[in-house]
Amino acid sequence: MIRKSIFASALLAATMISGIASAKTLVYCSEGSPEGFDPGLYTSGTTFDAVSRPVYNRLVEFKPGTTEIQPGLAESWSVSDDGLQYTFKLRPDVKFQTTDFFAPTRTMNADDVIFSFERQLKTDDPWYSYVAGASWEYLSGMGLPDLIASIDKVDDMTVRFVLKRKEAPFLANLGMDFASILSKEYADKLQADGKMNQMNLMPLGTGPFSFVNYQQDAVIRYKANPDYWNGKQKIDDLVFAITTDASVRMQKLQAGECQIYPYPNAADVAVLKADTNLTVMEQEGLNVGYLAYNTTQAPFDRPEVRRALNMAINKQAIVDMVFQGAATVAKNPIPPTMWSYDESSKEDVYDPEAAKKALDEAGIKDLSMKIWAMPVARPYMLNARRAAELMQADLDKVGVKVEIVSYEWAEYLKRARDPNHDGAVMAGWTGDNGDPDNFLHTLLGCDAVGSNNIAAWCNKEFNDIVVKAKEADGQEERSKLYQEAQAVFKNEAPWVTIDHSLVVVPMSNKVTGYVMNPLGTHSFEGVDLAD
Repeated sequence: MIRKSIFASALLAATMISGIASAKTLVYCSEGSPEGFDPGLYTSGTTFDAVSRPVYNRLVEFKPGTTEIQPGLAESWSVSDDGLQYTFKLRPDVKFQTTDFFAPTRTMNADDVIFSFERQLKTDDPWYSYVAGASWEYLSGMGLPDLIASIDKVDDMTVRFVLKRKEAPFLANLGMDFASILSKEYADKLQADGKMNQMNLMPLGTGPFSFVNYQQDAVIRYKANPDYWNGKQKIDDLVFAITTDASVRMQKLQAGECQIYPYPNAADVAVLKADTNLTVMEQEGLNVGYLAYNTTQAPFDRPEVRRALNMAINKQAIVDMVFQGAATVAKNPIPPTMWSYDESSKEDVYDPEAAKKALDEAGIKDLSMKIWAMPVARPYMLNARRAAELMQADLDKVGVKVEIVSYEWAEYLKRARDPNHDGAVMAGWTGDNGDPDNFLHTLLGCDAVGSNNIAAWCNKEFNDIVVKAKEADGQEERSKLYQEAQAVFKNEAPWVTIDHSLVVVPMSNKVTGYVMNPLGTHSFEGVDLAD
């Protein structure tokens, strides 16, 4: 394993300083390392920023700054009257990137689309288990193996998805990162050479930037794709300088060592805003931060115990201390900016005495538990360690002893998805497609146990409602169902819903064309640097 070193830092500095005449280099101080480079295998926004956004495209894309679908690698589509068939006409003459490690001989076609999905759907596909211990957790967690009947090649430039039932968010789902389109020609070459694992190390797609190399936990380098179907980028070289400490990210921005970074410390925002060399963008996040109990393990398998613990936690103090007020206390598992949000839902009242009494009535004595704290900053939780310490102190007041644990980010995510994990896990979510299904089913549905449902909570009443909402007609009918689901969630309390945060992105005044994404990812398509 190659760790960040003096050599890597010097090499990064050389990249920035050299500024080869007319070449433009944008350095993004990212908050963490990607888990890998195959977007189908992962769910982390850190990974999506580094892989699917720069390197790949999807059949449909989200219009920058919105949750509105627009054409991507599909230039048009149609849906059958019964809602069971989606037919996509592919964009002609789209080239895959030419790199030092592969030179494609043909343009994108239906074979690439079918390969990109069937490798995740068909257990007998040689690519299904090409990374040992990994799984297609996003696709499977959304129940797509049970939804998609077939993916058919109508002709070289036309693909048809046939569904077993109606799925209201299906089109939006195809704009998500797991649905990135890969090169079948590249895959076939890797398979023939016995190098299939290279797909997760050296990605190749149709996107705005081509992958160059990765120095683990230090630097990722990309260059503008000269053949990009949507036009060559104004930035010639894109560099991700992996910098896990938010204070160091800030120092690098102020020193000109990077031009943009995510997730500043809340206490630093005022200083950043006062710096005349910087621009600070802000918007309400389509997110939620939470603590997920493992609902399969005693005593957290009992809703009355979970509700009692929720009363013991002062969520407003977490918002005040961790976010300096740049967040609101969460009462529901979806953000208040999303349609179907249940305004009538009642907040968990912070009441240590009532919590202690409820625990006594439940027969809980001398309870000890673990709280897992994320090792990286996320938009919905800027400092998980500090939040965990606050919860530890709160729970101590009601006689519950808490041990705080953490792991390296990729390991943290892997362990959290295991239904047998031994803690209450701090986590969160930023919506991927603007649909409530992407929170309520993706994070809490029975299909998602073992992937995104880290509470391992499979409640039949809740699950039946959210599955029914997928097939319902119209937003009004779906909203009623999702509000019913939120009421079940509130009564069962598989999570402590902590916060919905304001998202802040500081950058150099020289950065132009950057658009904040309500879905939480960071894209540098269309970005430029002023002279």
